[in-house]
Amino acid sequence: MPLTEAAIRAARPHEKPYKLFDGGGLYLLVTPEGGRWWRLKYRYGGKERGLSLGVYPAVSLRTARERRDEARRLLASGVDPSAHRKAERASRAETFEALAREWLALQQPTLAPATYAKARWLLEAFLLPKLGDRPIHEITPPELLGVLRGIESGGIHETAHRAKQLAGRIFRYAIATGRAERDPAADLRGALAPIAARNHAAITEPAKVGALLRVIDGYVGQPATMYALRLAPLVFVRPGELRAAEWREFDLEAAEWRIPAERMKMREAHLVPLSRQAVAILKELHAFTGTGRYLFPSLRTPARPISENTLNAALRRLGYAKDEMTAHGFRAMASTLLNERGFPPDVIELQLAHAERNRVRAAYNRAERLDERRQMMQAWADYLDSLRSGARVVTLRQAPGT
Repeated sequence: MPLTEAAIRAARPHEKPYKLFDGGGLYLLVTPEGGRWWRLKYRYGGKERGLSLGVYPAVSLRTARERRDEARRLLASGVDPSAHRKAERASRAETFEALAREWLALQQPTLAPATYAKARWLLEAFLLPKLGDRPIHEITPPELLGVLRGIESGGIHETAHRAKQLAGRIFRYAIATGRAERDPAADLRGALAPIAARNHAAITEPAKVGALLRVIDGYVGQPATMYALRLAPLVFVRPGELRAAEWREFDLEAAEWRIPAERMKMREAHLVPLSRQAVAILKELHAFTGTGRYLFPSLRTPARPISENTLNAALRRLGYAKDEMTAHGFRAMASTLLNERGFPPDVIELQLAHAERNRVRAAYNRAERLDERRQMMQAWADYLDSLRSGARVVTLRQAPGT
């Protein structure tokens, strides 16, 4: 007699598992713990086999019967339903989307939050809609190129190149884990329109730097943006490192800002000696945001810092075009002027937190050159004050022997 919903609901657990049969090999297994599992018994190749069809009530009686009927159709075609299910699962596990998300999850612990967010955005906005459900080993170079050309057609050539690089990493991961044999992205070298090399726009002429500093001093806006603009030229860290700065990273008594490795591009902790001018700005800012996590919290929620576009937007409002000055340009400004004025290139590079090829030398520099960096940061702040006041500054060189 076929099962009914009422009979299933009335079934109570016994000391041992028991079965309620519906027909066509379908039955409900009731366990001593109260579980109700749909099972299908069938024969294939002369042997009795079993297939799980789900758990009641998540899988209703009607759905269980539909799954039974589908299995029996496969049997009528000479296909083992259990082997068919395994093949489907394997196929789903080897799609481009499955491999992409698996790779991204592995990378997340070592990526800065902003880098992880950009990679995820590239995947979800451009690659997954076109390639997500494709078995990764079936994707060809022309197919990938078609996706990338679609991105190019929107005028975002740099994004197309980044999407290609990201796809290549995913394909190489698939090769390493035995789920693909080749990387189609590697065959597309030269297939995309080249990107014209460009540097972040920066003001490096001393007189124009002084004018910029005076304009920044006159900025009227949200305190977070105002103080971020004032601090940026003094510390010349990357914009992402500045905007996400947290109060716990600062020791104003020691005049130090210690940026943890996970927030640095090179994944190494970085120390920024703070000049007297920087400490004064931070003490003023503390009155506005010192009770929260971030120095520069978002207007929408203090749980997040200002957006990556905030400082560039502020520079635009101050009258500086994007090809004239950017938030990242404060780094180029400091690098250019400090080098021109005779500070040791190694000390400048250390303070900029650029990668060093010689790891032994890097470790030595970080341990032994902190005093020089402190002196340089204070001299830099004093120099900026002179430019701001319009004084004619001749040199920023260190005194002999220092």
